[in-house]
Amino acid sequence: MIQNMWGNQETKLFLEIGPDEILRCVDSVGLRSTGRVMALNSLENRVYEVELERPLGDQTGNLASDRYVVIKFYRPGRWDRSQILEEHQFLFDLLEHEIPVIAPLSFNNESLFLTKEGDINFALFPKRGGRNPDEFSDEMLQILGRTLARIHQIGKTRQATHRLKLDPQTYGRNNLSSLLSSKLIHPHHVEEYQELVEKICKKSDELFKEIPVQRIHGDCHRGNILWRPEGLFILDFDDMVIGPPVQDIWLVTPGRDEESVAQRNIFLEAYEEFHHFDYSTLRLVEPLRSLRFIHFAAWIGKRFNDESFKKAFYWYGTEHYWREQVNDLRDQWNIIGQLS
Repeated sequence: MIQNMWGNQETKLFLEIGPDEILRCVDSVGLRSTGRVMALNSLENRVYEVELERPLGDQTGNLASDRYVVIKFYRPGRWDRSQILEEHQFLFDLLEHEIPVIAPLSFNNESLFLTKEGDINFALFPKRGGRNPDEFSDEMLQILGRTLARIHQIGKTRQATHRLKLDPQTYGRNNLSSLLSSKLIHPHHVEEYQELVEKICKKSDELFKEIPVQRIHGDCHRGNILWRPEGLFILDFDDMVIGPPVQDIWLVTPGRDEESVAQRNIFLEAYEEFHHFDYSTLRLVEPLRSLRFIHFAAWIGKRFNDESFKKAFYWYGTEHYWREQVNDLRDQWNIIGQLS
């Protein structure tokens, strides 16, 4: 993965993508737009809804029936083409087995394209409406459990050699190194933050030993689950990683209270109807939660020259922000340090 994410021409063009470029990209794959473009909510990439002159199915043979596509421009410096194509392949594998995901559209057997200037990667997706559930009913948890079981079952059938591995080195130490080298951590908290991350990673190394890893969603929280009258869709495989399946499971029910544990049990009972779950991997939940904290802090820092990140995370970098990060990791260490 490219490490230097800022200060180059590609990033400048990415941040300045406008309607003319968006429509030109849609037209370049053989579609005809009406000229109507609407920006969709996305911090990491640039995503837009585009209206077409004719229903998509009439022009491509795909199963979409409406007159809209979603075009996604991938942020330069995050994933290279081989990594993005492995994400697409996972989605195609899932779609082939009738898993409710939103796979990219293919044109002449291609799903990933380049802008005319700047070599920015983009892909087009069918539009799907729905809502993110405010809470999960028992029935929703059961449907989701069976769906994720099938996703994990298919995830094991193919290797993804270019995607990141979710482990203490990649999500812990590498992110710590990025934060230290960029001097983003408030000086009052550098020493304790570094010490906590190193202790958590060292302990996590032991816990991750001999745990099988495979293709997983990687970011399967409630915001990436779309509920429709006919069922659900699992969205946004942009954070697809090679990791333990329990990563997707704990994010569905992330709490530690009795209700969250009960919901997880309902979920896992349905999950096991389609795929075996190794309950011993539940010991990874708190290490994975810690790695997510560290990864999130580094993720914001790497993109903080982007004005949208400054607006969304205006408190980032303050003494208060890093004090909270240290407190959270200290709480995590108090739990993880007792695991065996």
